[in-house]
Order: sequence, then structure tokens, then C-alpha cells
Amino acid sequence: MARKNQKAPWEEEEEIIWVSKTEMKEDMEVLQKLGEELVGLKPSVLAKFPLPDQLAEAIKDAQRFKNEAKRRQLQFIGKLMRQVEPELIQAALDKHRNKHAQASAELHKLESLRDELIEQGDVAIEKVLELYPSVDRQRLRQLVRQANKEKKLNKPPKAYREIFQTLKELHDKV
Repeated sequence: MARKNQKAPWEEEEEIIWVSKTEMKEDMEVLQKLGEELVGLKPSVLAKFPLPDQLAEAIKDAQRFKNEAKRRQLQFIGKLMRQVEPELIQAALDKHRNKHAQASAELHKLESLRDELIEQGDVAIEKVLELYPSVDRQRLRQLVRQANKEKKLNKPPKAYREIFQTLKELHDKV
């Protein structure tokens, strides 16, 4: 005999996810911190973010406020953040933060390429020619020789710096 409160085998059970009050508060604090980071950005950078009008206006106001008014405005921003998808905003913020890191990494690559040019000479020049076909081979070779000469005679590294500037200009053109 079947029990009255038993579900039929073909009916799916709904899974209920219980969220504690503490978890909800932690989530709200995370959103508020995200809002604080947005308030700290320049208006020109904020214009690139996918923000609803009301949130953008609240952030603009928070940038003007001080002390207690700013604290209350940040709480309001946190409340508005609950209504939007924070993943999109977080992704845009991560992308903004990463630009500096990418630029630094590119400069480090150019520095290592410069060092490779000075150490290896013609072999490295061929590598640079593959990367940047528009480079003046003769000028680059001349700079490498000057840099090696400066290094031997303990002179200021003028050619060393000029090689880097040349590589940077070539990289910016590409």
C-alpha cells in the first residue's frame, strides 16, 4: 500500500537551497566592496563599464561626498549592485586592472629581447627581423656594436637605451 505523502516516481523533486543570514551579509559586503572600487575609479574609466544609469549616477555622487554621506552612499551602491549582474562589472574591473600588468609584461619582453640582441648579435637580429620586418637591420646592428663597446669601456649605456626605444617603437607600430 502506497503512502499518501509520497511523490510519484516520475515527478522531480525541487532542491531547496538554504542561505543563511550570514552568507547573505557576506555577499552584500562583497558587492559593497566592488562598489567602493568603482567609486575609486576615474570617470573616464567608469564610462567604459557596463553600468545601469542609476548605479552610474550613484557612483558619481559618492565620488563627491565625504565622511558619513559617502558611507551611506556606498551602502546605497551596494543595494543597487544587488539588482545588476556583478559578474559583468567584475570582469570589466579585472580587465582594467590587467591592462597595467599586460603593459609591464610587454616591456619586460622587449627588455629581454634587447639583452638577447646584445649577447647573441646577428642570431638575435634575425629573430627581431622575423618579429618586426620593418626594422632597419643596419642601424640595429650598429646599435648592438655600440652597446657592446660601451659595456666593455664602462661608458654610459646610450646605445643600450636606444635599442630599447627602437624595439618599443616597432612594437607600438604592430
